[in-house]
Amino acid sequence: MSRLPSDRVRQRCRHSGSDGAKLNVLLMISILHRLRSFPQTSSSVFKFQNLIRISRAFMMEVAAPTQEETIITEGKAKVIYPSANQVFYNPVQEFNRDLTCAVITEFARMQLAEKGIDFVLPGEKELQKVVVDLSDNGEDCKMSTHENTPAPAERRTVTVGEACPEGLRVLEGLAASGLRSIRFACEVPGLQSIVANDFSTSAVELIKRNIQFNGVEHLVTANYSDARMLMYNRMGRNDRFDVIDLDPYGSPAIFLDAAVQSIGEGGLLCVTCTDMAVLAGNNGETCYSKYGSMSLKSKFCHEMALRILLHSLDLRANCYQRYIVPMLSISADFYIRVFVRVFTGQAKVKMSASKQALLYNCVGCGTYHLQRMGRAVPHGNNMKYSAGTGPAIGASCEFCQQKHQVGGPIWAEPLHDKTFVQKVLDASERNPERFKTSDRIEGMLSMVTEELDIPLYYTLDSLSSAVRCNTPSLLQFRSALLHAGHKVSLSHACQNAIKTNASPSVIWDIMRCWEKLNPVKREKLSETSPAYHILGTEPRIQANFEVRQDANPKSRRMGLKRFQENPEANWGPKARAKAGGGISTSLEERRKQHQNKRKGAPEDTSFKQFVCKKYKQGSCDLGDSCRYSHSLVDSEVESQDPSATDNTPAS
Repeated sequence: MSRLPSDRVRQRCRHSGSDGAKLNVLLMISILHRLRSFPQTSSSVFKFQNLIRISRAFMMEVAAPTQEETIITEGKAKVIYPSANQVFYNPVQEFNRDLTCAVITEFARMQLAEKGIDFVLPGEKELQKVVVDLSDNGEDCKMSTHENTPAPAERRTVTVGEACPEGLRVLEGLAASGLRSIRFACEVPGLQSIVANDFSTSAVELIKRNIQFNGVEHLVTANYSDARMLMYNRMGRNDRFDVIDLDPYGSPAIFLDAAVQSIGEGGLLCVTCTDMAVLAGNNGETCYSKYGSMSLKSKFCHEMALRILLHSLDLRANCYQRYIVPMLSISADFYIRVFVRVFTGQAKVKMSASKQALLYNCVGCGTYHLQRMGRAVPHGNNMKYSAGTGPAIGASCEFCQQKHQVGGPIWAEPLHDKTFVQKVLDASERNPERFKTSDRIEGMLSMVTEELDIPLYYTLDSLSSAVRCNTPSLLQFRSALLHAGHKVSLSHACQNAIKTNASPSVIWDIMRCWEKLNPVKREKLSETSPAYHILGTEPRIQANFEVRQDANPKSRRMGLKRFQENPEANWGPKARAKAGGGISTSLEERRKQHQNKRKGAPEDTSFKQFVCKKYKQGSCDLGDSCRYSHSLVDSEVESQDPSATDNTPAS
């Protein structure tokens, strides 16, 4: 067997004493030299992968980490991560990255299938399509398409790690260590190029090292630039990206305008928000300044956060005669994540006003109403557009006589494309070993497919709290709604959520019937309380709480992982990376500083953070050494001077 060019390069470099950089250059030249002689057969892909493995082995020796660095393995990627906090990394978001790889894989499969390109994923079971042939004798004859239908000669196959000229162009706007981009290169087939961008010089240098460490230079390119300027410079019709991934530290609001302009026609835009305090209603005025919508602090705040982000994306896309189509929108852990496609069309943009709605939420009982911003009515072969009519409610709540808060506008259309979500779910089930979090992906997507396309939800604890009674079981309340002839589902955003097409009056009638079975002491209810007004009205329907079999959804019966437990202590958002690499204040210390709450007992209980009343009055005998407990200090003084007690005269 003839020796590979890489072996000759290795010997030549050893004799010449060349350094690692020269070794990489010569090695890549030898790979390109071998690729010229590859015949266009299936074996060429295997030879190419072998050469890439050889190159990766040499490059891992060159880019080996130092003692102050660690290697983090996630998926098929291994990245070098500095011990100091120079570059941001959060291991809890592995689910986010796994789900993104799964979604982009199916999006690429869908896009390239139209170009005659198929996928080969390691470990994926082949999808057997069955054709039913009705024969003359009336019997069904099932035939596998793979056995009887020959594949067209013009179709070809791409594998993971192979650069596809007709593939997707991907941008990771805020790459940090480059882990996500490297995982795309190592796990997602059908990609043409990946740009891993960051506006930190230390981060870009680390990205280059990690690209070299994983041997994916043929797919991933490190770039130092402001993500907004990079996207603004790629607004040309032929220069746009097919996939843009934005996962910033905090709010992505400043990047959305550039993103909706630099994404290709029908491209996939992936956006993460971790500023949940803003989106969930703690700072409604800040939410309006960033996303153009007023957030409300309510039980449905996590789904409302998703709809606020979708509203902001659609609003900014409308400025350029573009509109969004949500493919998947999830709320998980401490963040929200949306996957939307962006299209261009003036007629569709006119429909956008009818897709947004104002939200009226009662401050007493939590009843909510939506008011569409616009109307779109068919008029012959065209559509007639007009402003929405209202208001949908009175000055006070009809159930508890309390006031309403006004929120929004929010996205009032479906959050997901159920057909696309089912494709991602099917692919995950065919390859359960692909991701470490595959079980959670299957549980989450299964709940998404079961969700009703109805905005927002109620929670059982809030309904029971409003009428001051104990809480019915989830199956009992769902069964009551089903017996009443309404649809009902759970929500992935909240464990005890109830999404239903029933009107608020039906929901409160069911709670009144439940209160009759579990009565409260009405004489103790205040006349101004919501429970007093709600229970003061007799129910117009008779609720049936007998548990139905279809009240328990499939994902719940199968015991899928829908809401995982906290993965680790202080698992929320990590500290922002610092340019100098300094270690930021720990989360526990920040909690004490901002909330003035001590989670654990102090090490020295003799000290306190405030002075006693006698010290403020100037009559404390201890002076500046005053502590919370004087007895401890007195005992210390007595132990240091035992003669003091002997010489003290008796009183």
